[in-house]
Amino acid sequence: MDNHYVSNVVDLTNHEKNIIYNMTHEEAVNALKSGNVEAVRKIDGHFCLVSVDGKIIRMARSIGRPIRYFIAKQASGPMLVIAERIDTIYAFLKTKGYENQFHPSYTRMVPAHYITKIELLGCPDPNPVYERFFTPERNSLPKDNITRIGEHYIGTLYNEIKKWLMHRAKTGPVGVTFSAGIDSGSVFLLTYHAIRELGESPSRLKAFTLSIDGAGEDLIQARKFLDMLNLGIFLEPVEVDFSALNWKEAVKVVEDYKPLDIQSATMSLTLLKAIRSRYPDWKYMIDGEGGDENLKDYPIEENPELTIRSVLNNLMLYHEGWGVHSIKHSLTYSGGLSRGYMRSFSVSDSLDFEEFSPYTLPNVIEISEGIPYIEMTNWDHNKLYELKGAIVASGVKSITGMEMPVFEKRRFQHGAVPRSESGRLFPDAEREYRKAFLSIYE
Repeated sequence: MDNHYVSNVVDLTNHEKNIIYNMTHEEAVNALKSGNVEAVRKIDGHFCLVSVDGKIIRMARSIGRPIRYFIAKQASGPMLVIAERIDTIYAFLKTKGYENQFHPSYTRMVPAHYITKIELLGCPDPNPVYERFFTPERNSLPKDNITRIGEHYIGTLYNEIKKWLMHRAKTGPVGVTFSAGIDSGSVFLLTYHAIRELGESPSRLKAFTLSIDGAGEDLIQARKFLDMLNLGIFLEPVEVDFSALNWKEAVKVVEDYKPLDIQSATMSLTLLKAIRSRYPDWKYMIDGEGGDENLKDYPIEENPELTIRSVLNNLMLYHEGWGVHSIKHSLTYSGGLSRGYMRSFSVSDSLDFEEFSPYTLPNVIEISEGIPYIEMTNWDHNKLYELKGAIVASGVKSITGMEMPVFEKRRFQHGAVPRSESGRLFPDAEREYRKAFLSIYE
């Protein structure tokens, strides 16, 4: 009698959504199959990849391409189902009659910046093994030269935007989800500059700003930002009724329950729905997602789990959470922006947009992690928050010659509606978001 299990791998990911500049999809998969971390790091762009080598399966992703997996049990052996979404896995399992094995918490998210290796052996299958393929060098930039830091950081971001325009968004209009904050503002100006440098018409570009019931500070800020640079012609306000905001729908799309992510996703979903209704054939969108994480620009005092020392002493804490080998790392959800990027990816993907977030690319993150934050701030919260505006504005000036206006940080969910209204829009307790998510599978 043959006692060997038969393993089955079902890959439901769409590799056409990857943006890889320096090799084919097959070459990237072979790099992953080799298990060589240096080979995987050389993959240039956004990607999620799966390689199968007998019973050894390897998966790897950048932040911009989330993927999940689930192991179903069959009499003949394990079946590994890999997809970009939880509901895609569930729908497939139902076609095979395995839905009774499923619970959303049994799915696993592949963490960004690691090779995740799984050996399908049968009962039981061992835990995955993680090996980091992206380890940026910290504190490699000069502490006393913001101009040089800004030029290097924003110059790298600019090169990524140019590559995207040259190789991906080669034709058709390009939209920026635009609040006129530091991140979306810099992305807009760099995209505008790149389009002109490539000899194309800037009329390809629009800056879309959400306004609920004609209110919100973002629209005021967006007008001020662009008017200061004589670029007001590119602004397109997207005014939507308050009744269109639906956080429960955002929970379903994002497949998560973290309040701040769901609140942000609610606004993104509302904005992109309105754009899709207005422009049925629009494809390419670009945003500033990841800019806060790169320059560690979150109010530390709002999170009781964090201190400035934990933020500045831990490599890519905002990108990856506490790390795959820590107790607090969620196998179901990964951590940091590795988890939270679903607020961007899933919303745009659900409406058939291709969203590009250049700040989340490894090449850009690598430069940001080289900034000597401790020496430049001496553990001062306010200096840390001010540093971002100084670096980015300096870099934008160096690359484009434009003086970028810098405004105080404001979250998306606070800028599109008056702050007084957000209280009646979103529940306070995380348990309400959890209940809404779990109700999808009841």
